[in-house]
Amino acid sequence: MRRAHTVEQVRAAEGELMARLPEGALMQRAAHGLAAAVADLLGEVYGARVRLLVGPGDNGGDALWAGALLARRGAGVEAVLLSEKAHAEGLAALRAAGGRVVDSGGARPDVVVDGILGIGGRPGLRENAVAALADVAGVPVVAVDVPSGVEVDTGRVDGPHVRAHLTVTFGTHKLAHLVDPAAEACGALHLVDIGLDLPEAALEALQPADAGALLPVPGPFDHKYTRGVVGVRAGSEQYPGAAVLCTSGAGTGLAGMVRYVGSAADQVRAVHPEVVVGAGRVQAWVVGSGGSEGAAEALAEAAADGVPLVVDADAIAHVRSLEPDADVLITPHAGELAALLDVDRAEVEADQLGYARRAAADLGVTVLLKGRHTLCAAPDGRVRVTTTGTPWLGTAGAGDVLAGLCGALRAAGLSSYDAGSLGSWLHGAAAQLASDGGPLVAARVADAVPPVVRGLLRSTLS
Repeated sequence: MRRAHTVEQVRAAEGELMARLPEGALMQRAAHGLAAAVADLLGEVYGARVRLLVGPGDNGGDALWAGALLARRGAGVEAVLLSEKAHAEGLAALRAAGGRVVDSGGARPDVVVDGILGIGGRPGLRENAVAALADVAGVPVVAVDVPSGVEVDTGRVDGPHVRAHLTVTFGTHKLAHLVDPAAEACGALHLVDIGLDLPEAALEALQPADAGALLPVPGPFDHKYTRGVVGVRAGSEQYPGAAVLCTSGAGTGLAGMVRYVGSAADQVRAVHPEVVVGAGRVQAWVVGSGGSEGAAEALAEAAADGVPLVVDADAIAHVRSLEPDADVLITPHAGELAALLDVDRAEVEADQLGYARRAAADLGVTVLLKGRHTLCAAPDGRVRVTTTGTPWLGTAGAGDVLAGLCGALRAAGLSSYDAGSLGSWLHGAAAQLASDGGPLVAARVADAVPPVVRGLLRSTLS
């Protein structure tokens, strides 16, 4: 499991560790890890040109000490000091190693190290920092801990900020590394272990081993009913394809049977002859994909069965009509969540973590907020983020497949939180496999889920 912690959690763990270490030892650990990551990016250190953008505080100190290490290996290291409070010992070490302080300009560097602000910095950048970054536009940037200018505990981006090629972080990931829009500014992530003893994480991201452990695997005496029956109420005369795609996601083999109720029965049967058409007993319902005007009625009919619900698309607008104790997973994009909460879409996109948590707590439902890094937020405050996927997944019908997939996992016995986070993980991994770096259509995502599952099962068994 990849885990991310808040600034407060990290600060407390650092304080406990520093109390047990000689003075400066923790910064040396961070600086050595940072220097090694920069060296790997450069390939050849000797003769390379490195520019440090140095602000106040420990991140500037990390950059200066790392610069000293690189200078000792033959790199030409220049530091642009953006504060009068630059780390004194780090600055002395850089100069002693042959590095120098410059105002700006000079030879174009091969890499820039962003040591402007640390995890305690405020969002946005001052004018001198913006100018220093403009001077090296187009040069790869390595951010120290987080890209300067992002809001670390929310993932918000307010004002000018660094866009990094690589972010080197220490001890643990921070929320901004995994939550958009800040996560997109981080580039690749490199974690340096500095020995922190950390509490329970504020946010998690499934890794392949975690996804494999959550998979509902049938036992020797299981059959189609004990493995779970997922019901799908989706599609309409205007959008019959949504029913086909939703049943495709539901019918990826993770539940024992798929039952369909709706106006697109003929289209569903033509593609999926194994799907049973007509009302009957199910362990979970998926409602709303392509439902249009009939979404409210379909949701009410599904809720009457008293089983868990996965609510998508048009049905999301009616989720407040459900009983307070209903077991519900909703799968909105930013626009649908904004409409549900009566806020602007731009607000949700700017603070995805905040609004996913708010909706989960206020409505008492699990929220799967779709996006580049999809968030799964439980009413009790737990959050998982999905880091699988590809931009090619932004295609019509992909959400219908996801809803069906989550419904199958819910019918198979997973909680709404596990079904949402695992379903999103599998959906993203399947898109990566189906895309192979190029365009794809939603049906191919559903087709790629079984190969992804087989790969996870092989890894688990080995």
